[in-house]
Amino acid sequence: MKKKAFVIIPMAAVLCVAFLAMAAQCRNPQPARQADTLQLELPAASEAEDIIVYEGFTVAYNHTTLVPDWVAYELTAQELVQTYTGKGSQFSRDPNVKGRQSSREDYSHSGWDKGHMVPKADLRWSEKAYWQSHFFTNICPQNHDLNGQDWCNLEKKVRQWARRFGRVYVVCGPIFDSCAHGTIGAAHVAIPDAFFKALLVPCGDSYAAIAFTFANDSSRQPLRSRACTVDQLEALLSRDLFPLLDDAVESTVESHLDLPLWQL
Repeated sequence: MKKKAFVIIPMAAVLCVAFLAMAAQCRNPQPARQADTLQLELPAASEAEDIIVYEGFTVAYNHTTLVPDWVAYELTAQELVQTYTGKGSQFSRDPNVKGRQSSREDYSHSGWDKGHMVPKADLRWSEKAYWQSHFFTNICPQNHDLNGQDWCNLEKKVRQWARRFGRVYVVCGPIFDSCAHGTIGAAHVAIPDAFFKALLVPCGDSYAAIAFTFANDSSRQPLRSRACTVDQLEALLSRDLFPLLDDAVESTVESHLDLPLWQL
């Protein structure tokens, strides 16, 4: 998260006009550019985090809370062409990960869903990636109504945006505040208070970004009402979410929220 420089009013007006021009350009997106050599979806990580790289996504798994700190991936329009059409949701521990993990027994009869951070529907371009999304390293205890309604609606929107913009960079995960929901299972899997998702898309010669937060409960939370800037989410998380962006680009992109661009 970069500190934003103080700008006098005349310059702010110029920047506003420039951003509006960029946003207008984005509303008629061009075909996606070649894949970036940098993995722009990756947030800043600490040396203490256990980073696991799967075929279709990257996880920072927390062996204390037994849920991921964050999960990040890039989704392209081409990857939405389903090549694996199998069905099933057989969750399992990752046999290659050392240290404590949650298990099916922890979730059984807990009243909480096994909530995917990377949805399996985003990974049907690969059978291996699809099943890796069922490892408990990608799972959080999630309210059933949230999982099946507003969180699901956002997942569908992400796929729409991948088709529209050509590609979308996604980072998402749990938010812990008061830990009001406690834990589940014999392993004491921590139940998040809320969830976040931040998105970055190509936008003309630059990028555009949006972020969302959802309480982990059964209340209805329409996407428009849960949208915020990436800067606002970074302040909440105390984490830099798109640090590989050029500093000048990051400063502009992460401080703006253009709901019409996202058709919200």
